[in-house]
Parts: sequence; C-alpha cells; structure tokens
Amino acid sequence: MSLMSSLRLVVAKPHPAGMPFIWGGVAAFLAGWLFLGDWLAWPGLLFTAFCLYFFRDPERIPPARRGAVVAPADGKVVMVGQAIPPEELGLGDAPRWRVAIFLSVLDVHVNRMPVAGRVTRIAYRHGLFLNASLDKASVDNERNALALRLPDGRDMAVVQIAGLIARRILCHVKEGDEVSTGERFGIIRFGSRTDLYLPLGVVPQVAVGQTMIGGETVVAELPVLVAPGVAQA
Repeated sequence: MSLMSSLRLVVAKPHPAGMPFIWGGVAAFLAGWLFLGDWLAWPGLLFTAFCLYFFRDPERIPPARRGAVVAPADGKVVMVGQAIPPEELGLGDAPRWRVAIFLSVLDVHVNRMPVAGRVTRIAYRHGLFLNASLDKASVDNERNALALRLPDGRDMAVVQIAGLIARRILCHVKEGDEVSTGERFGIIRFGSRTDLYLPLGVVPQVAVGQTMIGGETVVAELPVLVAPGVAQA
C-alpha cells in the first residue's frame, strides 16, 4: 500500500454511527480546556482521536468481474471450514463453506455486501460476548444474521457477531432490499467478527491468516449456472 493510500485510509470520513462518540469526545475536551482542566481535556482529545480512527469509513472499489464474492469486512481470516448457517435464517442444515473474519479495534468496522442480490431474511439473536476469534462465538455470541438471494436463485449468508468488547451491532438494510456488491450495510462497534457462508458447492479461495479488505478482497468465485439445454457463450 502506498503512503498516499495509507493516509487516505487513516483520515477517511467517519461513519455516521461514530458521530455521537466523536462529538462527546470533543465536548469533553472543550469542557476540560475551558473550565475543568487538563485531567478532562487530554483524555477527551485522545478519545476523539481514537473514535475518528475507529469509525473511519473509506471508499472501496469492488472488482468488476462477474461472479466475484468479496470480503464483507476488513480483518484477518481466523477460520475456513464447513459449517451449518444459523438456524434462524432457514437455509437448511446442509454444511457449506464458512469464512470467519476477525476485526480488531484497529480495523475498519464497516460491513459490506459480498455480492449483489436481495436480502431475504434478517434475524437478530441475543447471546454472550465471548472473544470473537473463538469458534464457539459463532454459536454463543450475540449476532445479526442476513440471508441473501442471488439473481440466479442461490442463497448465502453474512453474520455480524459481537465480540469481547463489541456491544452494539448496527444493520442499515431491511428484508426485501436489493443490494449491490460492496455496498455498506452495517457496522459493529469496538471489536467483532463477520462470518460469510457461501452458496452450496462454492469453495473459498482464501486461507487462515490472510488479511481481508472489505468490499475489495475476493473470497470466492461463483460458477455461472447454465440452464439445461442452454449453451455457454
């Protein structure tokens, strides 16, 4: 990554969900500076700087090629394996490939759509706040799960999972919405995980330890479905 790209990432405009925290830090800084002294001013300034960094929302450019499934979040891949999607989505009990991405407090926390399609189901489940890097976090932790129907009829899922520090999951889309690849759909505050369940038969092209860029890194390629009797071009 070039120096200019790094600077654009650090100073990107903040997500609207972060504005109450940012303005709260500014208020604390001004109150300390004008009336209460350094004991409040400096912590207020540091908190504001942290929130500006944490809630940054850089622009992303998804790949133009057909069939690309992009990462739904920034972070590091902590698990790649077969798993059953959350039961509340009604996608059946057949295992499918899952890619789990862990977001540290230093990562961009804006979630993005992995593919274009229609949101068919959104289900919020209350739960625990275990370390999001643990495998059991996908089952036990508080989560918000979305089912997506692709234009060709296949289904996949994205799950926002709260972590040890994260206490708030925000989702800005609703059932029935038509979405595009790389489109912003939510944010998880202060450390979390995002799981991606691929359509049945689709294999991921990423490995544990790989760094993801939400909305840009290709996780898998969707084979083009051809109807019986129709020749491919």
